[in-house]
Amino acid sequence: MKVSREQMAENRRRILEAASRLFKDKGFEAVSVAEVMKAAGLTHGGFYGHFESKDDLVAQALAHALAADSLDDGGFNDFVRSYLAPRHRDNPEDGCPTAGLAAAIRHQTPAAKATMTEGLRAQIAHIEQALPALSAADKRSAAIGSWAAMVGAVILARSVDDPQLSDEILEQTHAWIDACVRQI
Repeated sequence: MKVSREQMAENRRRILEAASRLFKDKGFEAVSVAEVMKAAGLTHGGFYGHFESKDDLVAQALAHALAADSLDDGGFNDFVRSYLAPRHRDNPEDGCPTAGLAAAIRHQTPAAKATMTEGLRAQIAHIEQALPALSAADKRSAAIGSWAAMVGAVILARSVDDPQLSDEILEQTHAWIDACVRQI
């Protein structure tokens, strides 16, 4: 039975969504194509109708996740608050692909690295636009520094087994970013 273009597009979206959630939760290497297809509610055999290889899936799932991960209309302070929240830390599958996958990307294909690079550029640009009235150079510096601190804080907060330290990492990073942005 032939599948309509609309159904093909929907299946592809489901695969990308399942893959991005699984990759953010478990990492690239710990997730199989069969696991992705099962999570998407599809059979393993349909995978190659959508992707050339797992490497192709990695790059495209990363692009999908990065496109969905951007500042909303709440502004910079709301973004920092929600990013550095226990809810974000505790749910990597629903969280930021940069915090979940940045360390592992160095082992991926040039296409995946290029996708991460473009996602990073886009996120820095979004943060620059959301910052208060600053000079262009100060906005760029604050955007890069804030984004690096936020991503690093989430990675560190997820890596410790002490809940108080984990919360403190998030809270102190938020306070530090606030202080830095006010000083500029």
